[in-house]
Amino acid sequence: MKRRDPASQTLDPAQEALIQAFLSLRSPGEVRAFLEDLCTPSELEAMADRWRVVPLLKADVPYREIHDRTGVSVTTIGRVARCLDLGSGGYRIAIDRLAPSAHDASH
Repeated sequence: MKRRDPASQTLDPAQEALIQAFLSLRSPGEVRAFLEDLCTPSELEAMADRWRVVPLLKADVPYREIHDRTGVSVTTIGRVARCLDLGSGGYRIAIDRLAPSAHDASH
């Protein structure tokens, strides 16, 4: 994985183009098709696993219980928890905008 300077808030042109591509999509089906073309099945599964644990972490479910419910590794759960606490805020924005439907999907 390429490392970037965390202090830098600028995106490289390829990242900006990817963001614009996401923003151009107009339906869940279009997003699904784009993700299936963009990601390998394992990459898509890894992203889904991370997203699956966000509502559980927000609900203060213990890591071990999250693992038992989802099968997601404790290491991945910890990584997501760090991003919720110290990350850029993307998980929080998305989960807050989707609540309560996102919470219902996690149970």
